[in-house]
Amino acid sequence: MDDVLSHRLFPVLDSLGTDPARLDAMRRVPRLAPVLAARQARRAACAADVACLAQAMIWSEAEIAAFAAAMPPVSKAANEDAAALSRELQGINTIVRTYGLGMAPGYPQIDGAGPIEPEERQARLQAAAWLARTPRAGSIQALDTSVDFALALLDGSDRTDAIGFEPLAGGLNAPAMTRAAGIDWSRWRYSAMIVTGVGPEIRGMPLSPFGKYHVRLAAARFAKGDVPFIILTGGRAHPRATRFAEAEQMRKALIERYGIPADAIVIEPYARHTTTNLRNASRMLMLMGAPLAKETLIVCNEGQSAYIESDAFTQRNARELGYQPGKVVRRLSPTELTFLPSASSARVDPRDPLDP
Repeated sequence: MDDVLSHRLFPVLDSLGTDPARLDAMRRVPRLAPVLAARQARRAACAADVACLAQAMIWSEAEIAAFAAAMPPVSKAANEDAAALSRELQGINTIVRTYGLGMAPGYPQIDGAGPIEPEERQARLQAAAWLARTPRAGSIQALDTSVDFALALLDGSDRTDAIGFEPLAGGLNAPAMTRAAGIDWSRWRYSAMIVTGVGPEIRGMPLSPFGKYHVRLAAARFAKGDVPFIILTGGRAHPRATRFAEAEQMRKALIERYGIPADAIVIEPYARHTTTNLRNASRMLMLMGAPLAKETLIVCNEGQSAYIESDAFTQRNARELGYQPGKVVRRLSPTELTFLPSASSARVDPRDPLDP
């Protein structure tokens, strides 16, 4: 599990850990050695105090800069490699602060470990401390143990949502992916219909009333025949720690209630917010090989549709993602927008580490 989760959340650090030659090269960088030694000394000084150890795992801005500067390039775009590595180290900080130190996440209603007893938090920290010292092939433990500490915190909190449906091109998506590989995209007015999630707030409820409404809207729109695929986007978000992924439940409803064929449905089961609904749906279009210059549809309830079109949503994307996942082109009806996805959505930003 740790290997899969590491590859999903920290691809640059993961690639570094699986390349002994690059690890050795980093050990020989003069400016990095004292940084790593200082981090090790900071952790050692905590002794048996696991809360202190969690705090010692946090990467300072200066440490992040030194590590990124020392990393041998993975690709020709060295600046992009360094930026991606910096984001991953910030992602470790987010996980440790949220799941180890009890800081409130950005969306406390659905993110984080939730209210837990001090004894349980202590147990999770202790387990993470032990696991961070347990050898794992392909890890950067030889340089720093913070990645394994962060992964152990997620596992201890049962927050491994980010790998629950891997590989996305297989499983429930296999029929649609097979069809997408041979489709003539020019025959269709839109490349796909994106149906956003609006999860239930009641524990044990698979699909919210709004979700059922979205499914009905999607089935009616699909019947017009100008869209080859429906992309359903929504993860295990509402309520916190729900066992239901909204995209999976919407898929089930579309097939069972409305007879939509499985090879016309793609699930994106990780998004937790409206911002990542559109970002992750854009990533699915890339995975399918859809032309990004071709318009898609966004279908959802009137309130959410108006919000997606608003300046407030544009500002939220800039604040939370650092870019726009695409551009709303025009409104077709109170529940339908046309949308051009952006290739910027391929960028991984682990500020929300549970939302790949």
